[in-house]
Amino acid sequence: MSNLQVSLVELIRRTSAEIPEDVHKAILHSLEQEKKGSLASNAMAIIDQNIALARRKSQPLCQDTGSILFYVHTPVGYDQIQFADTAREAVKEATKKGFLRQNSVDSLTGRNDGTNVGIGAPAFHFHQHRGSELEARLVLKGGGCENVGAQYSLPNEDLHANRDLDGCRKVILDAVLQAQGKGCGPGILGVCIGGDRATGYELSKTQFLRRLEDRNPVPELDALEQDILMTSNELGIGPMGFGGKTTLLGVKIMAANRVPASFFVSISYMCWAYRRQGVRLNATGEISDWLY
Repeated sequence: MSNLQVSLVELIRRTSAEIPEDVHKAILHSLEQEKKGSLASNAMAIIDQNIALARRKSQPLCQDTGSILFYVHTPVGYDQIQFADTAREAVKEATKKGFLRQNSVDSLTGRNDGTNVGIGAPAFHFHQHRGSELEARLVLKGGGCENVGAQYSLPNEDLHANRDLDGCRKVILDAVLQAQGKGCGPGILGVCIGGDRATGYELSKTQFLRRLEDRNPVPELDALEQDILMTSNELGIGPMGFGGKTTLLGVKIMAANRVPASFFVSISYMCWAYRRQGVRLNATGEISDWLY
C-alpha cells in the first residue's frame, strides 16, 4: 500500500470515528444549556456518550457513514487521476476494516457490492493552488440529514419572501421548521445564496469545511448567520425534535453570483455527527498536519 493510500485510510478512519474538536466543544456547551433531566438533556448526553464510545473503539459515529465527499487542493501539475484512483482503493480498504459501512448501492438495481465505490461514489472536488503541499478534506454526510436539505426559488409567495436578505432569512428558517424531528439534530446549516440549482447545492456543502467558531468576513452574511442560529434555537425544536434550546449548532452562509432571472437559496443540513476532517500531505504522501 502506498504512503498516500495509508494516509487516506487514516483520514477516513478518523473522520468516521472521531468528531472534530470544534464540534464536540459546541455539543458540550449545548448539553450545559439544556434543562437537567429533560429529553433534550438526555439526548445530548447520549450523543456525548456515543462520541466517546466511537473514539475509544475506533468505530463509526453513526451506522450511516454517508456520502463520501473529498475536497482536494493540489499543487499545479499534480496527477489528480492518480489521487482519485488511490482514494477509491483507500475507500475499499476502509470499508473492509469497518471504518465505513457498506452503504453505497446501485440506484437502478439496489445492488450493494460492499465496496462503497461506484459511479459518483466517492465524489471528488479538485482545486489547484500554487502551494507545494496537497490538502485533502473529507466530509461524510449521512442520508438522513441529506434528506432534509432544501432549495427555494425567490420570490416565494407562500412565505412572503422577496429577493433580499430578509427573504433569504424566511426560507432558511422555513427549512429549519420543515426539518424538525428529522435529520438527527441538533444540526448545522450550510447555505448558498445564488448560483444555479446545481452549483448552489454544491457550494452550500463547502460551508461545512468551515470551523463552527469562525465568523463570516462579509458583515451582512455574518449578521444573518448569527440571527438564524439564535432564532432557530428559540423555536423550541431541540435535539432530535424533543424540545429544548439546541436546534442548531451552527449556520454557515455564502453568496454566489446568479443570473438575473433566478434567485436560489440552497440549504444543506448536517446532522450532529458532523464528520469533517482534513490533512496536509507532503511530497511522499505522508500526513504532515491535521487541518481540524
